[in-house]
Amino acid sequence: MSQDPNCLFCKIAEGKIPSRKVYEDDDILAFHDIHPWAPVHFLLIPKQHLTSMAHVDESHAPLLGKMMALVPKLARQEGCRPYPDGGFRLVTNTGADGGQEVPHLHFHVIGGPRPWLKG
Repeated sequence: MSQDPNCLFCKIAEGKIPSRKVYEDDDILAFHDIHPWAPVHFLLIPKQHLTSMAHVDESHAPLLGKMMALVPKLARQEGCRPYPDGGFRLVTNTGADGGQEVPHLHFHVIGGPRPWLKG
């Protein structure tokens, strides 16, 4: 599994920087955002360093499919109300124009009662 020794999220995935874990397996880590926008706000990352959605190709489909399948389960686990009255937002920022701050692919899962601070 490739890692970037200078990447903040790679360091979190390796356990070099602590996080409040939501979920972990061999390929994926989910952890609470340190600056949450809503009552439920966690990040879902691949443990393999993948810079952004702009770097995704067909070889990443199984990993990304696994990540997407986890989102509703983890959202409910963390306190999002069920669809259709509840729900959650899934956000991925890509590149400077997309607002990406950490150059490691990550999905924000955001939910809980409205109003939220952002969005």
